[in-house]
Amino acid sequence: MTRTSPVRRLAGVAHRHPGLRLAALLAAPMTWLVVAYLGALSIMLVSAFWTVNSFTSNIEYVWNLSNFQTIVTDPAYREIVLRTLGIAIAVTAIDLAFALPMALYLAFVATPRASRVMLAAVITPLWAGYLVKAYAWWVALSNGGIIDWILKPFGLSSPGFGTTAVILTLSYLWLPYMILPVYTSLGQMSPSVLSASADLGARPGRTLRTVVLPLLKPAIIAGSIFTFSLSLGDYLAVEIVGGNTTMLGSAIAGDVTLNLPLAAALSCVPVAIIVCYLLAARRSGALDQL
Repeated sequence: MTRTSPVRRLAGVAHRHPGLRLAALLAAPMTWLVVAYLGALSIMLVSAFWTVNSFTSNIEYVWNLSNFQTIVTDPAYREIVLRTLGIAIAVTAIDLAFALPMALYLAFVATPRASRVMLAAVITPLWAGYLVKAYAWWVALSNGGIIDWILKPFGLSSPGFGTTAVILTLSYLWLPYMILPVYTSLGQMSPSVLSASADLGARPGRTLRTVVLPLLKPAIIAGSIFTFSLSLGDYLAVEIVGGNTTMLGSAIAGDVTLNLPLAAALSCVPVAIIVCYLLAARRSGALDQL
């Protein structure tokens, strides 16, 4: 009687059970995810409980909560956390305010050809380099830049470099990530729903509030996850156009070489905020509809 090798037996089982074959294909990327991504996060979390000797500047591998206590009790770090959170919320709100009418126009008003052209214009900036776009805003916001040139006839001037400049720059950088999911959701929306609302006597404004926006809730939350999380962890834009403004990303970058455990503890703050945001979004049921 011929004996079948274990490899052939395993191959036969995988052939009879497609789910096992899919699991085998995903084993390598999942292993990489666990080792490279989750492993790095675990190391960061562990190192956040260490301290740096103030005399020798060496890391002391002693477990304590002093770094987290510093973040909570130090007014400078509390201000940085609150400022970063406020900037991320402002960027998300601005992007939603621009994305919603743009997506509605693309989906329901523009001709198919114009819609394709405008959609290409929305996607094209994603192909440009991050630094190119950030420095373009640096030029526009600088003294005598294009914003000064536009506002000068009205007796106004550019806001210059600071928190406002950071919000404007990040809003421009992440706007496509809000437009695309909203536009995709509108494209999947049946026109009969809008017709039914109109037939029942609802005006366009009420239809938008009571029909369109509830159906767009999952897409809006999906877009906000991108804009909020990307703004929360950004540090290059604030370095370029932020002036004296400090965000969590720039504070972490500044502490990495001086106090690595404190930088690790600071890195846990945006991670914790994003996890709480995702849990809140999941509890609302919006993620189940994506």
